[in-house]
Amino acid sequence: MHGDTLASDEAARSDWAGLAHYRDANAARAGRAPKAVFIGDSITELWPVHDPQLFGDDVIGRGISGQTSPQILLRFMADVIRLQPVVVHLLAGINDLAGNTGPFSLAGYQDNMTAMIVLARAHGLRVIVGSITPAREFPWRRSDDPRSRIAAINAWLATLAAERGCVFADYHGALAAADGALRADCTDDGVHPTAAGYARMRPIARRALRAAFAGR
Repeated sequence: MHGDTLASDEAARSDWAGLAHYRDANAARAGRAPKAVFIGDSITELWPVHDPQLFGDDVIGRGISGQTSPQILLRFMADVIRLQPVVVHLLAGINDLAGNTGPFSLAGYQDNMTAMIVLARAHGLRVIVGSITPAREFPWRRSDDPRSRIAAINAWLATLAAERGCVFADYHGALAAADGALRADCTDDGVHPTAAGYARMRPIARRALRAAFAGR
């Protein structure tokens, strides 16, 4: 077990952005461009597992558990642009707030999200910006209550999407309890949606995809 841990730590140091994570899967798609790519962290990575109805050959997931916006930005070319989709769905931020790769910087997060939108638009992609999903705390990294920061960031994301001509997908509104935490019937750990949570997200994602494909 200790050897496995050392190997995992070495892999993380040598491939901080996770560029190798989907390398083979991306190569296998040569000549078969998807219509949409969902990129993000564990909430995106687990989505096809819990809600396979939304995904398939035309809509694919490129989430990596634990990642923050700078890591996602670094692999944006490899895991999105080179696949030549029509639409990219961007959902990131919960791990930034948790401090997974260092102390949270609002300016840094805003720069990373804006950069991914600029990259996508420069390559002719339509963009869906997903809101950060609710959480009261992070079980793996105890910190201050993030609910007010999540609300503020989601307001900024909605404004950013409008200013940049993107579609905004408000998952927070569908998943939040009255106190702003993730609904108890939609999660097992307070952060990650269960199948019930993803079922509430699915119609929002589908509406966003329809709007993005239509160019609205």
